[in-house]
Amino acid sequence: MKEITREEAEKRIKWLRDEIRRHNYLYYVLNKPEISDEEYDKLMDELRELEEKFPELITPDSPTQRIGAEPSKEFRSIKHLKPMLSLDTARNEEEVRAFHKRIVKELGVANVDYVAEPKLDGLSVEVIYENGKYVLGSTRGDGIEGEDVTENIKTIRSVPLVLRSDEIKIPKKIAVRGEVIMHIKDFEEFNKELIERGEEPLANPRNAAAGSLRRLDPRETAERPLDIFFYEIMHYEGDDLKIETHWEALSILKKLGLKINPLVRKCESIDEAIEYHNEMEKKREKLEYEIDGVVIKVNKMEYQEKLGSKTRSPRWAIAYKFPPRKEETEIVDIVVGVGRTGILTPVALLKPVDVKGVTVSRATLHNEDYVRQNDIRKGDWVRVARAGDVIPEVVEVIKEKRTGKEEEFSMPDKCPVCGSHVIKEGAYYRCTAGLSCPAQLKRSIEHFASKNAMDIEGLGGKTVDLLVENELIKGISDIYKLKKEDLLSLPRFAEKSAENLINAIEKSKKKGLARLIYALGIPNVGEHTARLLAKKFGSLDKLMKATETDLMAIREIGPETARSIVNFFKEKKNLEEIEELKKFGIEMEYERKKGKLEGKVFVFTGALKNFTREEAKEIVEAEGGTASNTVSRNVDYVVVGEKPGGKYAKAKELGIKIINEDEFIKMLGMKE
Repeated sequence: MKEITREEAEKRIKWLRDEIRRHNYLYYVLNKPEISDEEYDKLMDELRELEEKFPELITPDSPTQRIGAEPSKEFRSIKHLKPMLSLDTARNEEEVRAFHKRIVKELGVANVDYVAEPKLDGLSVEVIYENGKYVLGSTRGDGIEGEDVTENIKTIRSVPLVLRSDEIKIPKKIAVRGEVIMHIKDFEEFNKELIERGEEPLANPRNAAAGSLRRLDPRETAERPLDIFFYEIMHYEGDDLKIETHWEALSILKKLGLKINPLVRKCESIDEAIEYHNEMEKKREKLEYEIDGVVIKVNKMEYQEKLGSKTRSPRWAIAYKFPPRKEETEIVDIVVGVGRTGILTPVALLKPVDVKGVTVSRATLHNEDYVRQNDIRKGDWVRVARAGDVIPEVVEVIKEKRTGKEEEFSMPDKCPVCGSHVIKEGAYYRCTAGLSCPAQLKRSIEHFASKNAMDIEGLGGKTVDLLVENELIKGISDIYKLKKEDLLSLPRFAEKSAENLINAIEKSKKKGLARLIYALGIPNVGEHTARLLAKKFGSLDKLMKATETDLMAIREIGPETARSIVNFFKEKKNLEEIEELKKFGIEMEYERKKGKLEGKVFVFTGALKNFTREEAKEIVEAEGGTASNTVSRNVDYVVVGEKPGGKYAKAKELGIKIINEDEFIKMLGMKE
């Protein structure tokens, strides 16, 4: 750090504190971070350095003198049984070795063993059990007090409501720390649902998990696919159980039925811990959830106690971060896309750039507020990341590269596709034309015809564009009015391709009620929910008459989804389309039969030889069973194909029956 006067330091410290508090609020309260973790760490590092140089300027309310951000006022505050500290970070091997060198020097020992574990990118929580029963759950909050989210955590299926163990005595009271996460696949599906109902997609799985857990209505949290890993015993009251190492503590958690990360490893030296970090960095692309580094902890509890803690972090642990995934490129243009619900979204068109093996040429800019707050302009050089390693996103503008020729962006007052009036709803702009807007109509038809909906092969994006632009389709039901001669009048269609599409359209009429419900594009209704609705109500007519109370009687449906369904069937245009579909003989009844898999729950993992994953799920449903996406104790069978993922390991851990594809086929009585 260059020489700086006391007066200059005082001004800089004030600015840094204000900026860090602002980012704490954005990150912890609003769940809308503006900067990366790396940039935030740099601000904190600079503030620490200045305060060390000018200790007389340290104040009790400085971000360095407290543990984190204040809890939201929406929930009752709960004081933690033990402070939930954050972690100091290391960005390279040298910093990790310096951490180790300090520890062995302070302890006066030649070596220390560690426990290394993936640093999950989720929301830290405290969970308390008394006499083996779940009684309390809270967010980390400011580390001293958190938000009471007891009922919300209770909805997470991987959180046991009663501890059970044949190996150790259930403690009188235990407080454990865990990380609530959302798996990447579930996050993608959740973002898809947000977009479909006209809301802003979330930047990463961490935001999705945090926002889901902090819903005021626990039933809404229950709709979100959350998971948790436990990793620390914060408080323990029992029969004088002495826990001597962190590794032993993890074993106790597992014996009590609390989920721990199977990738945790005991390391005999700092070299092994560094090797573990490098291994995890290579593996992170294949994991089902987000990690942004590894946590290295001194294993012996005796050593942890001797080393103690600073104000906001323990002296016996460090977070060894991975380098951020981002690359520099130029914004060639900023265009506006129109989604299926009419939401206008600014999109940056980029000079193609490789971001960790994925070529990125477009990046979402979310909404006009995001563009304004980050001062993003056409012609800017920017850093692009795959947010949550999923959605390409502009994370930083390189303002020092500006030439003065960059152009500011503003949202149009007319729809860029149909020219209709655009209205502002909160942070979003929406085209008011509905299905008369070609963009909205195209995307609705494309969804209706998609593989997991009505599966009309040959009716993809380019064909849909062609049919709408030639006014052969003005509504979804018009698909079933198409004739072979209509298609032959268009470019790209020959006798055989026209015949194939007409046959695929005819075949789609018998795809079943569940697929039809999903194809209609009801906000918040994905494939799984569509199957639940089909089985519960048995016909589209009965579903259309269902009240919110009727819908919420289904265990996996909460108020948001219930409202979406009821509101969808109130719309006159939707009812007219459904009446038209009836005229064409679309199957709208659920065929109930007692099948070979009646009452059994299946999960599929890995590549199957004889079916696609969706085909296998449909077979299970058709035979009276249930196809689940997650492994839990309620699952009867896990069907394992080639290269199975984490579900296989979890099934083994829970002792669930594991079968291969051939055994699954035999259960169905099918020929191999």
